[in-house]
Amino acid sequence: MRIFKKSLLHELISTAGALFLILMGIVVAQRAGNLIRLASKGILPNDAITTLLGFNMVKFLPMILSLTIFLSVLLTLTRWHRDSEMAVWFSSGLSISKWIRPILNFAIPVVIVVSVLSFLVMPWATQKVEDYRVQLKSRDELASITPGVFKESNGGERIYFVESFDELGNVVKNIFVQSTQHQKTGVIVASEGGREKAKNGDNFIVLEKGRRYEGKPDTAEVSTTEFERYAIRIETKEVAREPNSTNATSTQELLGSQSPADAAELQWRLAIPISALILVLLAVPLSFVDPRAGRSLNLMFALLIYIIYNNMLSIFQAWVTQGRLSTMIGLWPVHLFFLILAVYMYYRRTYLLPIMPVFLSTLWSGKRFKSRQLSP
Repeated sequence: MRIFKKSLLHELISTAGALFLILMGIVVAQRAGNLIRLASKGILPNDAITTLLGFNMVKFLPMILSLTIFLSVLLTLTRWHRDSEMAVWFSSGLSISKWIRPILNFAIPVVIVVSVLSFLVMPWATQKVEDYRVQLKSRDELASITPGVFKESNGGERIYFVESFDELGNVVKNIFVQSTQHQKTGVIVASEGGREKAKNGDNFIVLEKGRRYEGKPDTAEVSTTEFERYAIRIETKEVAREPNSTNATSTQELLGSQSPADAAELQWRLAIPISALILVLLAVPLSFVDPRAGRSLNLMFALLIYIIYNNMLSIFQAWVTQGRLSTMIGLWPVHLFFLILAVYMYYRRTYLLPIMPVFLSTLWSGKRFKSRQLSP
């Protein structure tokens, strides 16, 4: 039995490590693709991609770890069933419920980490994302320009286009600026420019060796001016800070709040480690492989259970937030339902499955005996 437990723990850790890297890669690719798409449209500065991606990954860590330990237990025990290693376990007189303790020895440390992430780290990361977004919105116009993309100013009075920046972002190359002032449209082009800060704190973009074209709409009158140095004041936008969302509220504040939305958020954070523990327990009976049904059927069924579990938690959280469900009831019915499902599946695997081979063999022997009696 010790050999089985040691081998199981070693395989669970190696499988969990591989699954964690795979899931992290999937989430990073998805989130990075979304952020790069926003940056390509000029909605998000290029230098903000890495920071936002890091904070987003911290937010998703509890869910990734929960899915990791669930799939690692499921895939490991599925392989043991498929390779008949579980037959040795059952032949020694041990039932499937004896797997609970070694599985919990593997899962409980991860669940503790998930709890810490859910209650402390996840709201901190959400708060940092909101703070960083406010900071990005309050940056000046030049800081939000993406090379190769036309960018409209905050007031809509100017349109910028910059071909490239230097490494520090202070020197720009091949600049195009279109502005509308006093019912006149002006276009400024320059081969080079840079940022300067005045003594009063105002920021300017200084263009060098360029031209300015100015004309009135619907007329052929155009004036051209060449300049050696031309300064454009860069406007800054004051962004009013919005109240923190419930996702960014600290757990300590949620505990002292009587709001249904705060209670729903608190129960959601508690539901993440609880659901991870229940799913790990469900993975043990779900790992049974029926040779006639195929090797992937139990995996598909397990992923379906995971999706239904999380969707039901989200629905109950929304009901508590809207006041349609009491905060005393909260998300507990969902946990209770899947816990009862786990108990039933353990009962079914422990008492019903061992009877089936005996029943089928007896039935098959009876059919053969009758066929012999009827044969001439």
